[in-house]
Formats: sequence, C-alpha cells, structure tokens
Amino acid sequence: MALPKVLVTRRWPKAVEDQLSKHYDVTLNTGDVPLTPAQFRTALGEYDAILPTVTDNLGPEALDVPKARTRILGNYGVGFSHINETAVKGLGLTVTNTPDVLSDCTADIAMTLLLMCARRAGEGERELRAGDWTGWRPTHLVGTKVAGKTLGIIGFGRIGQEMARRAHFGFGMNILVQNRSRVSADVLSKFNATQVDTVEDLLPQADFVSLHCPGGAANRHLINGARLDLMKPTGILINTARGEVVDERALVQSLSFDTIGGAGLDVFDGEPRINPDLLQCDKLVMLPHLGSATKETREGMGFRVLENLKDFFAGRRPRDLVIGTPMGETSPSMKGKTHELLSS
Repeated sequence: MALPKVLVTRRWPKAVEDQLSKHYDVTLNTGDVPLTPAQFRTALGEYDAILPTVTDNLGPEALDVPKARTRILGNYGVGFSHINETAVKGLGLTVTNTPDVLSDCTADIAMTLLLMCARRAGEGERELRAGDWTGWRPTHLVGTKVAGKTLGIIGFGRIGQEMARRAHFGFGMNILVQNRSRVSADVLSKFNATQVDTVEDLLPQADFVSLHCPGGAANRHLINGARLDLMKPTGILINTARGEVVDERALVQSLSFDTIGGAGLDVFDGEPRINPDLLQCDKLVMLPHLGSATKETREGMGFRVLENLKDFFAGRRPRDLVIGTPMGETSPSMKGKTHELLSS
C-alpha cells in the first residue's frame, strides 16, 4: 500500500525533512523557490497533503480547482491568513498550524526590536559601518530608557503574553493590553496587566506598542494614520505580527515628520518586497522576518506539522486544527494505512 504523497513547498530543517521522508512519499522543494498559483493547482490534484509556509499565497487563484486529491494543508507557521478560507472549505480541505513552539522566540525578536529602537542601535551600527563615528559625546544618539515604561500589547495570545513576561519581569514595565476578547483576570494578574477596551484607549498611554494580533482582512491597516497620530511623540511601534496590520505609507509619514519616536518591523506588507520609502527612515529598525528563526523553533514547527499529519491520516482530530472538519476523510490511497501510521 502506497504511503501518502506529501509536498513540502519550501526547504525545511534537515532533521524534519528526514523524518517526513521516513513516513511519507515526500517531494521536497530543493530549489527553495516559491510555487506559482498554477503549480499549486497542479499539486492539489497530485498530493494527499501539501505543507505550505506563511509566505505561500494560497488565495483563490491557487485554489481554483473543481476538486482536489489533497485533503490537508499542514501549515508551517501560526498565522494562516495567506490561505483563503472560503476556497479551502469549498474543496473540503483541513488546515492545521503550529502554535506554541514559536512563542518564545517571536517574543524575543519583539523585545530585540523594542530595545534596538529605544537605544537607536540600528542608527549606531549604520554610522559605525559607514566610518562616520567621531567618538563619544554627551549628545550623541540619545535614546529612551526602557525600564519602568509602559508597554501596550495589541493581541494577548501566546506570543503577546510571552512579550508581557519579558517586559514586566525583565524590565519592570507596566503592561496595557487590548484584545478582541476579554482576557481572564488570572492571566492579566500574572503580569500585573490592565486591559483596555479599544486600540484608541491604549495608544495614547503607551511608551511602546507591540503588535501580536492576527493578520488577514479584518486587521488590515489596523494601525493607520489616525491611530499613529494617537501615539505619544516619543512612542515606538513594534510589529512582529503580520505586515498588513500596519499601513506602511502612514508609518513612513509618521517617522518622516517625527510624530512618533521610532518603529521596529520584522514583517512587511507584501514581503519580500519592501516599500522603498521605509528604507529612508532612520528611526526604523528592520529585520527579515526572523521571529521564529532559531534552530530549536524551526525544527519544533516542522515536528508539530508531523504530529498533525500523523493524527489526520490516522482519522484523529489534528491537535492544531484551524479550518475544516475535526476528523478528516483520508484519500483513497490511504485506506488501510491507519495501523501503520499509528505505529510509526
């Protein structure tokens, strides 16, 4: 009996690719070049599972097929706004993600950006590399203190809470929270945090604002010109969520006219394309989507996908189901494979 056919859309850590190859009939994208919509449409007719990443665009065009052999998209990443939910449901596909395993490292990157912005580290490094540093002086690249300041967190899920932990216990910061649902008093008390009702309530009070909310259409340009105007003139914005959450044109305006103190971005709208105007903003720190970029986390994400695949093909509810029915129907090629997969 043939093993399930699985397509991996980008290169994954070798340890994970090796495990996938042991248990499935795997096709690896050894060239590590993103698939086109046409290639995705072809793959939907050839594979039992497709394993995309958060930078694969699985919109209506890529999913425009009358029916699919593919039964599950095992997404490598937490966010799944790049996958069109309507089209997926129309094809009867199940979608899983990889929460938990990247919370620590993404929060670490958010804190890194916050500290870099506060202490103007990006500007300092560029000055040194350009050979323009003339030596220490009392007025040179004066930044802002972090300890004891107020951090506003928009989106208080796993990553937002880990950010609060670092900020509160590491730097004695006061924590304000805005979340789409009510956060339990027990969770808030862990960080001595206060929840406010709206983004508008949070922005004027915060010295730093860190975004940890989902992406997608509902949150597109959540941070726009009007909301940037509510921030303190010294306020600093950090985004490790999704690029589309911030109106980048409005951010450029705010940075150019010094209406906010700075910003740090690990994600961009339409990445890897970068708005060229961002490159001209001195008080902006930019990283190339490094939130989960540690060996431990990237391997952990891959193994989490493997857990979800194993459960799905065994007829169990995948641990990290985000779209689809709890118990997936296996493809015809999978009938009779349950015992082998359970014992693998």
